[in-house]
Amino acid sequence: MFRMSGSIQREGRTLRSCVSRQEDESLSRTRHVMEALREISEHLDLPVPIWLSKNIREFQRKSRTDFRQDSFLEHIPFDALHIEVIEE
Repeated sequence: MFRMSGSIQREGRTLRSCVSRQEDESLSRTRHVMEALREISEHLDLPVPIWLSKNIREFQRKSRTDFRQDSFLEHIPFDALHIEVIEE
């Protein structure tokens, strides 16, 4: 099972969070991540952020990244959306 957590952060505090569970073992890791991010964004009532080069590099190295204002097309009332793989 693939699980990824997502949390909205402001001033070092978690405002809201959720966990996405992807059970389809036939999907690639990339597909799991994209589906989980879509699910987390929907659950937290956010637009799906844009993957910037820095997000891709950080996620490849650490299996986590923070999406900040520059990853969203509209204004966000928080500092970052933090995502992290918690189980593969």
